[in-house]
Amino acid sequence: MKITAPAKVNIFLKITGHSRGYHTLLSRFMRVDTLYDTIRFVPAECDTFTIEGIPGVPRESNTIYQAWIALNDATGDLDLLNFFYHHKVVVEKRIPSQAGLGGGSSDAGAFLRLVRKVCDLKIDDEDLAAVGAKVGADIPFFVYNYPSANVSGYGELVEPFDENPLDLEIFTPGISCDTASVYRVFREHFSDRIVPESFRGWETENSLNLLERIGDPTRLNDLYPAAIRLCPDLKKAAPDGWFFSGSGSSFFRPRQ
Repeated sequence: MKITAPAKVNIFLKITGHSRGYHTLLSRFMRVDTLYDTIRFVPAECDTFTIEGIPGVPRESNTIYQAWIALNDATGDLDLLNFFYHHKVVVEKRIPSQAGLGGGSSDAGAFLRLVRKVCDLKIDDEDLAAVGAKVGADIPFFVYNYPSANVSGYGELVEPFDENPLDLEIFTPGISCDTASVYRVFREHFSDRIVPESFRGWETENSLNLLERIGDPTRLNDLYPAAIRLCPDLKKAAPDGWFFSGSGSSFFRPRQ
């Protein structure tokens, strides 16, 4: 019983506003199948929900554990509860943390999909994505598992985009970018720069055309200037001609 949890990049990420304490956005998420974590359910007698393979992260802070709690609350399925008295979750991490690649969100989304399968839960993608959205804004994308999608609202609105996924190279410098801190810096220093007309129609354009036509990582990703202000070393680490994913710190480009 195992599943892969692929990374993602944001081809573009534009902040559209701020409501109820959260930023709203419009973004193109693209799945990166060549970089992934692996999640396994391994038979074991457990007194409580058990996760192995993610040292240094308290169980209560782990997105997999939070997804399990949210799923229990949503379904009340006793078989789900019983299953994890007899199985532990083992994660093999390959996606770096605090890198703008969605590692924790992907783990939670893949966990939800695997649990649904092995426990035969009667819950469709839309309701499973709603469970994921209670845990993290990016999780619905990983529940739907589209190769490419336009994501909007707080992250809960996910529309598949019909295109061939790009073969991407990814570079992650040894710099960690805390997502909440990057958004805080954006709100404090860059929120007056939101101009929806400047990216109107981007959601209809294929990803390669956008990267080639816009070319500027700062225009494509509103969080990039905020991440640089928070982590100045990012500017020195940025390779020429590469683009910035999410709240960072990873860069990507179509393979040459």
